[in-house]
Amino acid sequence: MATAYKTTAPSAAAGDDNLSLPAWLYNDPEFFAVEMERVIRPSWQVVCHVSDVPNPGDYHVLDYIGESVIVIRGDDGEIRAFANVCRHRASRLVDGPSGCAKKLVCPYHAWTYDNDGRLTGVPMKSDYRGLDQGAHGLAPVDIDLWRGFIFVRLAGDGPRVAEMMGDYDAECAPYRFEDMRAIGRVTLRPRTVNWKNIADNYSDGLHIPVAHPGLTRLFGRDGYRIEAAPHVDKMWGVVVDRLSSNPSERAYQTMLPKVDHLPDENQRLWLYYKLWPNFAFEIYPDQIDFMQFLPLTPTTSLIREISYRLPDDNRREMRAAQYLNWRINRQVNREDTQIIERVQQGMASPSYTVGPLGESEVCLASFARKLRHLIPEASLPEPPAAGWSRKDAA
Repeated sequence: MATAYKTTAPSAAAGDDNLSLPAWLYNDPEFFAVEMERVIRPSWQVVCHVSDVPNPGDYHVLDYIGESVIVIRGDDGEIRAFANVCRHRASRLVDGPSGCAKKLVCPYHAWTYDNDGRLTGVPMKSDYRGLDQGAHGLAPVDIDLWRGFIFVRLAGDGPRVAEMMGDYDAECAPYRFEDMRAIGRVTLRPRTVNWKNIADNYSDGLHIPVAHPGLTRLFGRDGYRIEAAPHVDKMWGVVVDRLSSNPSERAYQTMLPKVDHLPDENQRLWLYYKLWPNFAFEIYPDQIDFMQFLPLTPTTSLIREISYRLPDDNRREMRAAQYLNWRINRQVNREDTQIIERVQQGMASPSYTVGPLGESEVCLASFARKLRHLIPEASLPEPPAAGWSRKDAA
């Protein structure tokens, strides 16, 4: 397969770059707990688009790794993020993925918070002598906005999303991310695999011509490319003119209209950016999606995704292209689900420890390098004795 590969990621320890991550990392409870603390908590997680919280009081909730975060627009127009936890007795304040609340009222004891997080109402306030309401507002969560999308981070002080994107930020500029609006609602798809299994597969270029005949017909046999940067994996392919034998793919090729605000080279480009460690933007001429791989347990995950489009392009051809895009990618998702489940099952076999990585597998090597840097035990082919993480913390 004559595929172009490129990496600008930092060098790894000698010998590590030609080996995959070991199988025990994909099912070990102790390692899972460590990577939640060192990898997921300090990383940015995409929540929604600013257009999803257009008015004061509008909020979206992201639940992950035992935490619940509210992103809410205040009366002053500012978007903030808070832990979805009452400061009195720790009750969850709101349920469900989204809503609107001029005030957040705890369903347990009716402690009340403004949409800027301030504690403004305490029933039987005289019962709490010396209570400093100003010190008991909602716990803030770090928030970032990049090209209209909202991100939260539970811990850490690493680079902001724009810094992570680096030079790729300019590549996204023509797509008018800031003007996008949601198509439908967030979809949640449970998977019986470790979250890293999904992340690995997402950035794997070698399986495209083997496991995805539809994408191979759309891009051509040698038309898929990948590269790895310090915080981002980039994948892309250009939809070819040769018409596919598949009806949905052929219709997409013929119906996709010209998009005036995109350069000529982007008119038929399918572009993917996977940001460290567990979410991606899928950028098409007709729409953009985000896909997030949320860890649940060592062997289960939740894929969270939604599509966005420009509201000012209501051409029939564009609407048809968006529908056909969904049909094509629904089949790709089915194929990927079968693949990652087979891999997860195989990793349970004692016959497998680590596998070789080829020189072209730059994204897998980059991901493994970053994980080994944060958790050195990830270099061990077999799990260390139980309790190793507590020794590390001592």
